[in-house]
Amino acid sequence: MKKIIVLFTTLSVLAGCAGKSGSEEELQQIKQNTIDSINKAQVKQRTIDSMNKVNGKAVEKNTQKQEVTTTTTTNTGTGTTTTTTQKKGWSKTAKGAVIGAGVGAIGGAIIDKKHPGQGAILGGALGAGAGAVTGNVMDKKDGRK
Repeated sequence: MKKIIVLFTTLSVLAGCAGKSGSEEELQQIKQNTIDSINKAQVKQRTIDSMNKVNGKAVEKNTQKQEVTTTTTTNTGTGTTTTTTQKKGWSKTAKGAVIGAGVGAIGGAIIDKKHPGQGAILGGALGAGAGAVTGNVMDKKDGRK
């Protein structure tokens, strides 16, 4: 997933710079800045994960299960006991929309240098839509929806 984000960001930068006159050096600098920022985020996440392991905290997934037990009684005695499991946490559709909106907003602000706010709004909307669609496909594969 991280490789896809890196690829998408790099392609977005390249597509945004294609129509503008700029030097090859500027393009390389933009690529390097994007790669550096993603690498910093990965290093921070690895550090957090390792600290959680050292402190004895397991890295939790967002899909937790909770058991619910209900017992019904009638005049003649105890009836049936049913156990159901419910998934908690965010669906992959929601996660995809949030991640897509964030990446799209950052990409849109970088690409549209004259109007970064407008670019961020447009990029965020497009990214949220693409992320939600991708997450929905993943939810359907997992049988969540």
